[in-house]
Amino acid sequence: MKTLLIKNAQAIVTMDDFNTVLENTNIFIENNVITYIGEKEFAADEIIDASHHYVYPGLVNTHHHLYQTFTRNLPQVQKLELFDWLTTLYEIWRGITPEVVYYSSLTGMGELLKYGCTTCFDHHYVFPSSFAGELIDRQFAAAAELGIRFHASRGSMSRGKNDGGLPPNDLVQSVDQILDDSLRLVEKYHNPDSFSMQQVVLAPCSPFSVTSDLMVKTAELARQKNVRLHTHLAETKDEEDYCIEKFGMRPLAYMESLGWIGPDVWYAHGIHFTDDELKKLAETQTGVAHCPVSNQKLSSGIAQIPRMLELGVPVGLAVDGSASNDCSNLLAELRVAYLLHRLNSSESSPEGNAILRLATRGGAKLLGRDDIGSIELGKAADLFLIDINRVEYVGTQFDPQSLLATVGVNRPTAYTIVNGRVVSKAGELCLVDEHAVVQEANRQVTHLLKRL
Repeated sequence: MKTLLIKNAQAIVTMDDFNTVLENTNIFIENNVITYIGEKEFAADEIIDASHHYVYPGLVNTHHHLYQTFTRNLPQVQKLELFDWLTTLYEIWRGITPEVVYYSSLTGMGELLKYGCTTCFDHHYVFPSSFAGELIDRQFAAAAELGIRFHASRGSMSRGKNDGGLPPNDLVQSVDQILDDSLRLVEKYHNPDSFSMQQVVLAPCSPFSVTSDLMVKTAELARQKNVRLHTHLAETKDEEDYCIEKFGMRPLAYMESLGWIGPDVWYAHGIHFTDDELKKLAETQTGVAHCPVSNQKLSSGIAQIPRMLELGVPVGLAVDGSASNDCSNLLAELRVAYLLHRLNSSESSPEGNAILRLATRGGAKLLGRDDIGSIELGKAADLFLIDINRVEYVGTQFDPQSLLATVGVNRPTAYTIVNGRVVSKAGELCLVDEHAVVQEANRQVTHLLKRL
């Protein structure tokens, strides 16, 4: 049995039901589980002196496109909105290979770990015909090497330009191809047990890139296999216009007509919902992954997060794809979310600790998990520490719960721990050769961008 003691923590922000903050307290971890929180000390295989440290639950990222890590910071797309942005980048994404997916996953998830994220959900939906069967497998391999808790989706696109969709025809697949690979991945990788490190979600891309029959059959398969469902929805006015013109319905009504609503479903973005639609989400417990940085970069709009929280809509936080962010830093997303809603909603905006709750407990709920998201007895040992004995934190000691949102953290964590194992320390990944990853990842980027 492997044991880890975190001792003398200046503050432990538990994110439990009572928003408890503990001072000068120890955490004892046995294997991958928190088994003691209190003043007692234990002998342990590894001891972390957390004096001058705040300890937080690991962050949960509820929407990402890791492959996009290799197409971030491109000047060609920096002033485009979603539809034009996508059609430009599809031309590059045609060149995705298994190695591109593997190294972009190492890069994106490695960055997430450095900034306190311990669980990553990724939405991969681009499957060039020459490599369609190998890509998600490479993501699972990358996650295992890094030591991150990983929820992969079998995304998909089945409506190409010839059928009135947005993506090129060579990036779409038949319904049978998609369902066959979805079943393969669920049976090979999905582990529904407590503390599982890998799960699978079924996730057709968006109303403008998939066919109705794919949505219906995917929902049927997901519920047969008891896995969750995810898609983009209500991200832009262009999408809303497309749904009304193509299907005669607004996006949410279209989703409901296909069986895509309920507590096993969550949508990315959810910006352009009416108030009645928000009430429908709350009534059905259909969730939303909030992506504030991406929504600003693509000029998509501001999600009505204060109203969602008032109504009880399940909400998590997410970085979205690295090409629309352009990073994989969920700590940065916390502060942006807090400030964005302060600007837009003034006194009705969520407080700093409420934003942290979205990034921890909220994300866990979207992923259907009750074993992560807080620091409590019996929960998974997923957490991170920041060293507050630095000049940028002078005077910030009065509210550890809100610090991440109000002041913000602009450097990697002191420690990130996943499943009871230190995976990042002092800004360096512990389980991979980071220098070697960087060298090969940059080589893969150069090769991919030759398409420009």
